Amino acid sequence: MFYQEDLERCGLDVTQASLYSGVCSQIFKRESVIFQKTVYCFVHLSVQEFLAAVYLFHCYTNRNTQVLEDFLGEDYVVFLMKVMKKSLESKNGHLDLFVRFLHGLSLESNQRLLGGLLGQTDNSPETIQRAINNLKKMNSDEISPDRSINIFHCLTEMKDHSVHQEIQEFLKSENRSETELSEIHCSALAYMLQMSEEVLDELDLEKYNTSMDGRRRLIPAVRNCRKARIINGAFSETDCEVVASALKSNPSHLRELDLSYNDLKDSAVKCLCAGLQSPNCRLETLRLSGCNLSERSCEALSSVFSSQSSSLRELDLTNNNLQDSGGKLISVGLKSPHCTLETLSLSGCLISEEGCSSLVSALSSKPSHLRELDLSYNNLGDFGVKLLSAGLKDPLWRLDTLRVEPAGVRWLTPGRRVSSCFSMLIS
Repeated sequence: MFYQEDLERCGLDVTQASLYSGVCSQIFKRESVIFQKTVYCFVHLSVQEFLAAVYLFHCYTNRNTQVLEDFLGEDYVVFLMKVMKKSLESKNGHLDLFVRFLHGLSLESNQRLLGGLLGQTDNSPETIQRAINNLKKMNSDEISPDRSINIFHCLTEMKDHSVHQEIQEFLKSENRSETELSEIHCSALAYMLQMSEEVLDELDLEKYNTSMDGRRRLIPAVRNCRKARIINGAFSETDCEVVASALKSNPSHLRELDLSYNDLKDSAVKCLCAGLQSPNCRLETLRLSGCNLSERSCEALSSVFSSQSSSLRELDLTNNNLQDSGGKLISVGLKSPHCTLETLSLSGCLISEEGCSSLVSALSSKPSHLRELDLSYNNLGDFGVKLLSAGLKDPLWRLDTLRVEPAGVRWLTPGRRVSSCFSMLIS
């Protein structure tokens, strides 16, 4: 924000023409009763981001030691790289536009428009190409995939369209699985898939021939797909915000999400569950098999079941060390009148008789929508099996399928089929 005298000091005439030119506007006529000053601001923050980039560039070329103490004495290409790395560390992307403008100012054609304001710097074709090559090779480990996409935008600002053209050719190719994609290719592809007018049916990161970091850079494309499969270590805690934002977006297209065999922290699951409880979320199937989930993760998932906005129908928690404490928390969520879960897999979750008892109680609650329950490879014991056997006769149970040890055994509820087989199966 700035005052009228600030405009006049810069030689700008405060007239109706300048106010309505689209650069700045009067945001309120009087700041206070005492000073009676008119206050102005930029119509769009991109103007401010551009001026910030111009100022930093000016400080670099004029060797301003006070502003650029961390960058002085650096080669120009190294200077750009350091600023880029600093912008990638931002969690909310507040430096994204600024760093794009800064790279654009590297070009002689853009510097010429500013009439020598920036000072002299090395912008020879060789120097520009070095800067472009650095961007293409930049490592973004432990950086949000959303921030990595800005590397692609910086290439565009420097008028390098090679990556964009290569991805367009990739999308037209019939042999995509054979084409090796670099990390910067994946950032460009993620951006294009997000911007596409067509919603992608499935995003399976395993189908792309790229590195693990490349797969992570593809994750932002979940915002524009119906089914996403991000498995086998391709998903980290820093990626959770991206998926959560996809679940919260309006409209949210995601219906099925598979994050199996990723080492998810409790904080990541909590972040994910915040997205699942969004009124915009339409996710129906969630697979978290082998994700090292703990009791705290179960508490967050249980809160999702209790949410009025939850549309979750299927949940796979196979091969997680939930134990009885986790089973009890899951049971609390199943008892909620808002729970819409129909299929639940707790196979290999170290649940014993105590946890089984809680689940039996949840299945007897009204209403229970659960149709399929997998408890195979758990230590239910004779007491747990007897509880389940008795529960199958409860008219409130709506199970069609119940799996217990040994693997592959299938029980059906009374009134469906083979109700006389219960004693044989548990003997």
